[in-house]
Amino acid sequence: MTTYRIVSDSSSNVYHIDSDIEYTTTPLKIMIEGHEYADEDGLDLEALVTHIESSSSNSTSCPNAHEWLNAFEGADTIFAITISSSLSGSYSSAVSAAEEYMNTHEGAKVYVIDSLSTGGEMEMIIEKLAECMKKQMTFEEILAEVKEYQKHTHLVFYLESLSNLAKNGRLSPMIAKLAGLLGIRFVGVASEKGTIHQASIAKGAKKAISATFAEILKMGYQGGKIRVSHCLSPENAKRFKDLVLEKFPAADIRINLCGGLCSYYAERGGMIIGFDDFVQE
Repeated sequence: MTTYRIVSDSSSNVYHIDSDIEYTTTPLKIMIEGHEYADEDGLDLEALVTHIESSSSNSTSCPNAHEWLNAFEGADTIFAITISSSLSGSYSSAVSAAEEYMNTHEGAKVYVIDSLSTGGEMEMIIEKLAECMKKQMTFEEILAEVKEYQKHTHLVFYLESLSNLAKNGRLSPMIAKLAGLLGIRFVGVASEKGTIHQASIAKGAKKAISATFAEILKMGYQGGKIRVSHCLSPENAKRFKDLVLEKFPAADIRINLCGGLCSYYAERGGMIIGFDDFVQE
């Protein structure tokens, strides 16, 4: 009997799934002033985010190949999914582990999906994998189905703070400080290559959340699946959800908290939003 398993790194913000399909995660880590936070279920996000905000420098690290191997053990048909390979070494570690696992477990099949994304877009791919596995589809059928689905999934993010990007050398500290003083929010998108690009800016949360919704519509959202992860800001998530439901009352929308790694990138108040471009049923 085939033993299916889905393995995701923790940037999906999904630690458990409502399915009989086996599922597990491998944690990314956040290092702040000598303290390591493992991105696992139950992580104190308020403590993590507060520590990030007060620190002068911080960094992250991805799961190593050994951690991926441990997550694979005991299954023979495995799909692993990682944060964009342009943002982390998680994909490379998972691929190394997959090759070793197949070499040491006769008949095992492992495929590593580079999500080219993070957060909600990964969550939707996990849902698609579980759906295919419940149907007892073959490894090859699942692979084809997921590859096709990825052509229709997208990611948008909303940021209220740029301070962590500045601390990590990805943005001028002066620009980050000025944006904070002026109340400027940033809306960005994940490209087809998994890189992050600015889409628009707006002053104040209300205008910026409206701009975020407008960006999603521009990218083809038509009332299908939409998965919102927020960093300690349920009010922002609700405001965004209300915009979605006002236009698409039957939209399949779910909201959850960012995990540790996504909180690191989104920062307090931020949102990471995955969606597909299928027409509302």
